[in-house]
Amino acid sequence: MTITPTSPVRDTANVLVRELRPVVRDPFSLIFSLLQPLVFLGLFGPLLVASSGQPASETLQWFVPGILVMIALFGTGTTGSNLLFEMQTGSHERTLVAPIARSSLLIGRALKEMAPIIVQAGVIALVTIPFGFSVNPAGMLIGLVLLAVFGLGFGSLSYALALASRNRDWMFWAVQQATVFPLMILSGMLLPLEGGPAWMQVAAAFNPLSYVVTAERALFAGDLSSPAVLWGFVAAIVLAAIGLAVGIRSMKKSR
Repeated sequence: MTITPTSPVRDTANVLVRELRPVVRDPFSLIFSLLQPLVFLGLFGPLLVASSGQPASETLQWFVPGILVMIALFGTGTTGSNLLFEMQTGSHERTLVAPIARSSLLIGRALKEMAPIIVQAGVIALVTIPFGFSVNPAGMLIGLVLLAVFGLGFGSLSYALALASRNRDWMFWAVQQATVFPLMILSGMLLPLEGGPAWMQVAAAFNPLSYVVTAERALFAGDLSSPAVLWGFVAAIVLAAIGLAVGIRSMKKSR
């Protein structure tokens, strides 16, 4: 019996297609996931416009990219819960014996989260354009690539956390919640940190998400050559490298 050598790219594509099928069959979950960013947009947006004293268009230009990063943060941060469900049903064990690379299982699942994020980004942009938000097409495309790199790293860490807490579901959610919300607040994605206490500004400097948020704002404004874009990609690539290293090691050790 001859075993055909596996291709990591082909394996990743197969896993990605497998993970996307439930989304295509039941798009309600994708539609429902739009509620949270729309609620933040509808509640925080008017408050920021009123408190900033700036035109609504300028405030939205600052605020909307942060909302898109928030979508990526929450979307990829909860991907480990899907793996927990598969481990409980025995589906994960069946995929482990399949003749595909363990790294493809991780990367394909993490990339799957970018499909709904792209749809959500398009909807958010369309909703805010009538209120003065302007989109630079090239900047938006590069910004989605940046979110994909960030999501790949953060999603991989989420899967590693799920594998580490496979027998204690509560631990996954406790660590996930204790990580996501500080990252969100200390990134300045919803509220500016310039007027905050000094310790928050120092903490934000060590938060990789803050560099991603700043880069997204520069990209959507059309400032493609801004140094903030470079630092945003550096932060996302470092996070992706760490996430993949930890995630792949955890996946290879998975039984």
